[in-house]
Amino acid sequence: MALQILLNFLISVIWMFLNNDWSASGFMIGYIIGIALIGLLSRLWPQGFYMKKVWAVIKLLVLFIKELFKSSFTVIGQVISPKLNIRPGIFAYVTELKSDWEVTLLANLITLTPGTLTLDVSRDGSILYIHAMDIGDADELCSEIRSTFERAIMEVTR
Repeated sequence: MALQILLNFLISVIWMFLNNDWSASGFMIGYIIGIALIGLLSRLWPQGFYMKKVWAVIKLLVLFIKELFKSSFTVIGQVISPKLNIRPGIFAYVTELKSDWEVTLLANLITLTPGTLTLDVSRDGSILYIHAMDIGDADELCSEIRSTFERAIMEVTR
């Protein structure tokens, strides 16, 4: 992937040299042309096209921001409500993520989302113990985490 990024920069510099345009817009046009060329030749790369990973990272960031706002408004609604209608609890979440980096990223994304907190991770990294502010159904929360954060992390790392 690093070789593709380096090649893309090289293509954009060559584009700027050929057009005698040393501006940021000239660089961007060359970079876009480089993306197109590398994308057309992506079958020749053993690890695949690097923009797929970039797109997966962007999707993960957008997903996190969406979940951050959604849970923030839920927590704000609970805080300003005259009657506290929550059921806090701790549940064990079994993850399919394998590497320490993936498990750490998942634990941090869960902790950064208001209303949830990763308390502990098992020694083998397969179980996360999570505290939720309002736990109606632990299985529903597990399936929500699996279908959002865990799936997006797998797209980025695999």
